[in-house]
Amino acid sequence: MRRPFIRRRRPLNGLSFNRMIPNILTLLGLSAGLTGIRFGMQERWEEAVMAIAIAAVLDGLDGRIARLLNGTSKFGAELDSLSDFLAFGVAPALVHYMWVMQEAGSIGWVLVCLYAVCCALRLARFNTLLDDGDRPAWAGNFFVGVPAPAAAGLVLLPVIVSFAQNVVDVAKPGISAFFLVLVSALMVSRLPTFSFKRIRIPNQWILPTMLTAALLAAAFVSATWETMAVVTALYLFSIPFSIRAHRRLMNNLLAERNKAADGETEVADLKPLPGEEPERPLRPH
Repeated sequence: MRRPFIRRRRPLNGLSFNRMIPNILTLLGLSAGLTGIRFGMQERWEEAVMAIAIAAVLDGLDGRIARLLNGTSKFGAELDSLSDFLAFGVAPALVHYMWVMQEAGSIGWVLVCLYAVCCALRLARFNTLLDDGDRPAWAGNFFVGVPAPAAAGLVLLPVIVSFAQNVVDVAKPGISAFFLVLVSALMVSRLPTFSFKRIRIPNQWILPTMLTAALLAAAFVSATWETMAVVTALYLFSIPFSIRAHRRLMNNLLAERNKAADGETEVADLKPLPGEEPERPLRPH
């Protein structure tokens, strides 16, 4: 008598540990943001800011490692956004409130909530732009608005400056309120800011860049807060240059579109302007 045919189930394929590394780094960044809140509740301000800075470093590593290990996934992207909101939206806001903004009463809490809400809106807009495959290639060199990690550094700039020696007293609600409103507006703005993700160093600049990185590391060890304050301020001053560079590229794209209108260039070869509706349906994802 023949035995009934029984289909054997294939064993489940496990997930490579290498592909889990980016998500582990993201979870470590989320934990660092939570730790920053804990340090703030204990009024350990330096440790709180350092924990948020560590979260920013981990956030810069997880995406790059994911691309190197071919470990990118929808799950990782969603987890990264949730981690960014907590580490760079909620944590800096609460640290600011416990540091000095609670002295402003209800107004201080409203401004803290404004910053957190703008961070959530900025991250939501960033996620929607990821699905736009019809932007020009150079558009990937720019963010739309200030990214969340940079915003956390900018909004904490008064706290960082207060740690430096021989500075005026900046622990005032008025100064913190100004930074909360300014950074909130920068996050949800349409201003182009440098991404630094696809930057390529020319051969003649590789050695000077490495020397600069070494000097920056030495400065960070010997004068941590002064170095962090200078680097954060330099990023703020770089925004006008990013706007200028983006405008130049936009003008070049407009010139190509004008040539296409005159019949000198095929219209199908041109990408739509950033923020413009594409002339053909988006590719399915």
